[in-house]
Amino acid sequence: MKLNRIIGMFLLGMPLAMQAQEKVVPIKYGDMDQWVTRKIHESGIIGGNTKLLYELGPTKEIDGNVAYVNQGGSPWGNSNVMAKVMGIVKTNTSVYPEQRGNGYCARLETHIESVKVLGMVNITVLASGSMFLGDMKEPITGTKDGEKALNSGLPFTSRPKAVRYDYKVQMSGEPNRIRQTGFSKKTTVPGQDCAIMVCLLQKRSEDAEGNIIAKRVGTVAVKYNRSQDWHNGATYEIMYGDITHDKRYVPELMQLGTGGYYARNSKGESKLIKEVGWASKDEHPTHLILQFTSSMGGAFVGSPGNKLWIDNVNLVY
Repeated sequence: MKLNRIIGMFLLGMPLAMQAQEKVVPIKYGDMDQWVTRKIHESGIIGGNTKLLYELGPTKEIDGNVAYVNQGGSPWGNSNVMAKVMGIVKTNTSVYPEQRGNGYCARLETHIESVKVLGMVNITVLASGSMFLGDMKEPITGTKDGEKALNSGLPFTSRPKAVRYDYKVQMSGEPNRIRQTGFSKKTTVPGQDCAIMVCLLQKRSEDAEGNIIAKRVGTVAVKYNRSQDWHNGATYEIMYGDITHDKRYVPELMQLGTGGYYARNSKGESKLIKEVGWASKDEHPTHLILQFTSSMGGAFVGSPGNKLWIDNVNLVY
């Protein structure tokens, strides 16, 4: 009996011991409690409204049409942008701080953004909410090739075991998505929309022409296609090496080149990251991509009404 009791105590203690060995490292400003509030004054020809844009960073306010650069060492960029097209200043806000308990979380949402010139609707586009490690180059000068303004990923050489965060989801309920670019008719994109998280570890290099070449070191991605209340401490294991034969491999989220990510090379030029293969399982990365998005399918594709809430983003070792 005494031996059984000792064995039982040992087995009960094992999960606690394993948990004690776990190291959880918060990503800076990933608790979503500090935000920069920007006051942007849109051009008079489209109404002259003052709009608020929100960025993760030290709590402060910036008043004026100033191109944003990350503040206070914040590693986060998002889809809130100031655009200046043919001298006209326009904004888009699709990421918001929202109170949660004694602090805040981030709310990402998909919506329709309209530009009215002299009281008439001129351009209507679909915009999804996106938050990512990296930064955005402002001002945006057009909807074509807007992805090139993103600098996706940060220098990073560690090998975390998992990504952990809190999330909540609200889906629009629409059976299909739409594509609305502002320069063509609204079209239907087959398939239900979903919110996604993508985490990619890459080993990057640069060729003589300045192209960014990468091998995939680690991968995890997940999509949310149904509404659900807060799930705290959701943990997703990062898979290393070639995962194409792993049962958890989802090509549309994890295949090489997925997402069409851009980054700036050593000359400051925007380049599409060319993923050319899978690194070995024991390889160390040079960069980390982490992105949360309220819709799936790329620029101008999604379902208005989708919302994704994110809080307390950590890496687990």
